[in-house]
Amino acid sequence: MGTVAIPDVKTMLTLPGDSVRQIQWRFADRFDLQMLVQSARSVARGTVARLVAAGERNTHEWTPGKAAMLEAFDRAGITAAFMEPEEGGFISGPKNLALALCAFELAWVDGGAATASLASFLALSPIHERGTRQQVTRYKTLAAPPQAGEDRKPWRGAFALTEPIPYVGVDTGMLSGKVSVAEWKDGEEPWLQVEKRGRFITNIAFANFVTAAVNSNDPRIKGSCVVILEDGDEGSFDRGTPTKKLVHQLSSTGDPIFNLKVPASRIVGGYTVKDGVIVPNFNHGEVIEAVFRRTRVPVGLMTAAKLLSAVEPVIRYQRERFRGAEGAKPGSIRYEQGIQQREDALHRLVDVWATGEAATSLGFAAARLFDTLDPLEKQKTALLEERGVQGGRAEMKALKESEQRAIELLSLRANNPDSPRRAALETDPLVEYVLLDAEANVICPATKLWNTGHGANMLREAVSLMGGYGITEDCPGFLANKWMDAQLEATYEGPEAVQRRQLTVTMTSEVFLAQFRTWTAEMRRIASDHPGTGACTLASAMNLWLWTLGYLQKSTDPDGGKLYHGQRQGVTFALADALCWLLASRYQILDVLELEARGGSDAVAAEGLTGTVQFLSDLCHTQAAQAAGEVSRICGELVFGYNQHPAWSDEAHKGCFLSSELEFYEETMPGITAFAVDVLEADGSHPLKAGPCAGCVGSSEFLRLQNKLTTCLSGCRLAKDRAAETVGKVMIPAALDYPA
Repeated sequence: MGTVAIPDVKTMLTLPGDSVRQIQWRFADRFDLQMLVQSARSVARGTVARLVAAGERNTHEWTPGKAAMLEAFDRAGITAAFMEPEEGGFISGPKNLALALCAFELAWVDGGAATASLASFLALSPIHERGTRQQVTRYKTLAAPPQAGEDRKPWRGAFALTEPIPYVGVDTGMLSGKVSVAEWKDGEEPWLQVEKRGRFITNIAFANFVTAAVNSNDPRIKGSCVVILEDGDEGSFDRGTPTKKLVHQLSSTGDPIFNLKVPASRIVGGYTVKDGVIVPNFNHGEVIEAVFRRTRVPVGLMTAAKLLSAVEPVIRYQRERFRGAEGAKPGSIRYEQGIQQREDALHRLVDVWATGEAATSLGFAAARLFDTLDPLEKQKTALLEERGVQGGRAEMKALKESEQRAIELLSLRANNPDSPRRAALETDPLVEYVLLDAEANVICPATKLWNTGHGANMLREAVSLMGGYGITEDCPGFLANKWMDAQLEATYEGPEAVQRRQLTVTMTSEVFLAQFRTWTAEMRRIASDHPGTGACTLASAMNLWLWTLGYLQKSTDPDGGKLYHGQRQGVTFALADALCWLLASRYQILDVLELEARGGSDAVAAEGLTGTVQFLSDLCHTQAAQAAGEVSRICGELVFGYNQHPAWSDEAHKGCFLSSELEFYEETMPGITAFAVDVLEADGSHPLKAGPCAGCVGSSEFLRLQNKLTTCLSGCRLAKDRAAETVGKVMIPAALDYPA
């Protein structure tokens, strides 16, 4: 049997630098983002790292040192990254990638610092996404750092969605915060009385304004809304007591109590009055949906940053582990390589590194996607308004036709790329919006779910690779802190169940599934030119996942209950988890291909490019194999796990051979005995097991796909061996570039 020829292997000499990452994550042509990254990094590895090293994480209180961190954010341009130039910022257009890069750099050192930055943006996000023009201008301008000649302090914000225990986290649709009419004089604007008790509210120790979700407690106000509260409003703005967190201590968290009188103009997005009733233009759910589908992505990248930041400290620890011992003389393998003499240590670090690469690729792909989607969403809204279409249900109905055209476009791209019809469809903004929206609806919760969930597990692995040093306060890279911080990041903006629930709905849309099929074909094409990336393995896993989804949607359990059903979370959630593995691996492969295609034109990235691409490809192959294993396991459990295992009953015996029958058949069909699994003796005795071997209707196709996937794993361990060899040789800086 022929095998794929492996070219001469080039070794990556140093850790991937900025020139490589800028190409991979698609901001090599964005000087503004490159400068923002450098500014954020200087704050993270300077101000923030010194705070952590000085023990500022050991207090729940908001201290002067932590407050100084916010001022460092202002000076570095991090605070202004959310604003438009006319609002005091310096980046025009969508900011998703910019904010994601800031969060990534800050979380490289400390998750709490990244949270403190993101929380300010989160407070502004309801206003940015759904606020009136007056609201947007006022609060974003106030929150921007002062310009030259201005003598003021920037406002800080907090977002209050969750309620106090026992209601905390039960359902974002159920609010105990209340709003009622406090005063409404004829011909004048109504005044509202807002009562809200918050739980785990970030930035509350210093917030000047709060965007709070509340429900109507007055027949003169319809439904729910988000209201802007200011610390100077009439009434009580009680910041509450600090939350006694074990993690993210560089961010302020507390349980505030608000009872304030505010003008109705503070309702985010404005309102209308109909028959004497105040009707908010957006209920709180519509505001939250617009906010969370974007802000979940930077949180996922915070955990990804922790994984990649762990690589250098672990390498340093492993190599220096035996230095100073009597038997480790300079120049000896034991002295130079330390623990990295052993394959196990290297292989486990490769797994951590591969996960970090995949998580980062997934997160930045999502951030870029939202940068593309944001202007299209505004264009979509304007087009539908021109046609008289307004409201959620009306929009969904109007977009149905565009969804079918989007599916048609995907088919033409694959089968008839030169068709004039394709050109016409590609210029339709509604078709483009539908395609990007379907992808965004999946990739956003997938980023949050997989990066923080699986990422937290792999951070435990990274800590364990440091031995006992990993759980000490002075562990290089603050790895113990990062591991603990990741547990909280998994619950931010909706825990795992929330993300899985969203995926079970969005991953079954016709548009997404049509895209998924084109991605599978794309991986096959990539595999023909880049067999070392694991793209072939990934494509086979994608096929298995897609077949399993179709099977489960049509199948029932022994009691006749549908398997793929909203309440059947043992099925739907597991399949959502499997999809996340596939998505992360796909975007990781695409990032490496981008580097290979464009790296040669960058003078810095071109040096050693072949070795870097080889190593990152080996990590792709390793990760694709991990994804394939998870998908095969999950899909196998779902396809076979809901069938009742046969017992040794009269009914089950019908499919079994009698030993006397086999003796007779053997005379005319020699060798049949070797294929008989379940054989009954004349006295009724049978093999010692639960029952006759189980079968499954339609299982032959699943087993064929699963068997193909298994054989597609060929070469993945060779790739892991190469990656491990590189990890054992790659050069690292003499010391971490931030204090221990």
